[in-house]
Amino acid sequence: MADTLPSPAAQVPFGEPLAVTETTPVTETTPVAETHAGTQVAGGEHHDEATLFGQGAEFWVYVSMAIFFALAIILGKLPARIAGALDARIADVKRQLDEAKGVRAEAEALLADANARREAAVKDAEAIRARATSEAAELVAESQAAATLTIERRTLAAEAKIAAAERAAEAELRADVARRVTAAAGALIAAKADPALQAKLTDDAIAGLERRLH
Repeated sequence: MADTLPSPAAQVPFGEPLAVTETTPVTETTPVAETHAGTQVAGGEHHDEATLFGQGAEFWVYVSMAIFFALAIILGKLPARIAGALDARIADVKRQLDEAKGVRAEAEALLADANARREAAVKDAEAIRARATSEAAELVAESQAAATLTIERRTLAAEAKIAAAERAAEAELRADVARRVTAAAGALIAAKADPALQAKLTDDAIAGLERRLH
């Protein structure tokens, strides 16, 4: 048993150049968990090699280097990823600002259009009111002119009727006077012989003519 297992005190320090290893035979009574790799150095002595989870130092050096390179690659890409994320965030913020500017511009345009429409509506209302006032004044003037013309026409018609009535009355009066004068003259001729009767007839004719005239 003592001739087949090397002494733990003779292990080669970690990191020391490795010599050609030689596997030590294991007897049937040696437990598997206690096997160690041996290293033969000058003078024929054997030294145990340090192991971890059954793997030698060289294996873990390779593992460490692989982890180092992997971290280097990952960390090398990390700034680019961070920069890309920041660029994407900046682009998103810029897009939101552009959209906000667009919305604000659209709102300002709508407000300006509403103000223009309101001013146009006020101007239209003022124009309609002015036109209505003017038309009302024209209608009043036309009505007054029509009423004046009607009054004048009716006045002229009334005056014409009065004049016609006066002319008719005057003609009738003249005709009556003529008849009376004619009758008086006939009576006077018939009563030539009686002067008193002649004077009486003349006085009666004049008195009747005066009554007709008044």
